[in-house]
Amino acid sequence: MRKRDIPYTAVSTPGGMLWEWLVMPQGLSNAPATFNRCVTNLLQSVRDFAPSYFDDIFVHNRTMDGKKDVGVHRIQVRKVLTLMRERKLFANLKNCIFAANEIPLLGCIVGKNGVRPDPEKIKAISDWPVPVDVKGIRNFLGLAAYFHKYSRNYAEMTVHLSRLLKKNERWSWSSECQHSFEGIKKSLVQLPVLEIADQDRPFYVVSDASDM
Repeated sequence: MRKRDIPYTAVSTPGGMLWEWLVMPQGLSNAPATFNRCVTNLLQSVRDFAPSYFDDIFVHNRTMDGKKDVGVHRIQVRKVLTLMRERKLFANLKNCIFAANEIPLLGCIVGKNGVRPDPEKIKAISDWPVPVDVKGIRNFLGLAAYFHKYSRNYAEMTVHLSRLLKKNERWSWSSECQHSFEGIKKSLVQLPVLEIADQDRPFYVVSDASDM
């Protein structure tokens, strides 16, 4: 914390004592953005192989100068850790993954072959019971929508379920709703892999449109 900002973190206890934070705590409205900017600036010189997302740093590499993947990885990890040490930032060894072919990231598994949904997250969807009210549908679709990019024609499959979310819509769990519910599950349980785009091949865009 900057010295002039410390008084803004003061909290009063029931005993009448006043406490102030000397380091930035969780809970301050600008804490996430401030911390993310700190890490981004720290890794500016190694951004090509060490991107970050808040407190997660991902060191990826390819063979170069005749060195094997592991050799390059070791060099790059050392560079990142050296930068962190210089800024007095520390990594929790229990949360570190070294020399892995793929890593968990934001509910997905990311590797050299592409991105796929985390099996643990998909299991939660596959085990989801049949909704009995609007809240149940909203919760199910909220989780499933996070992985919609792995499901082809996801929007079409949710039409009957989404209709029940409309205001003043009478609750009626029809066979179409059941079919949509099971279809969404099936499309995600297959754990499709989104491959890294080949920039040398043509791209096709499939989109919808309206009269507006």
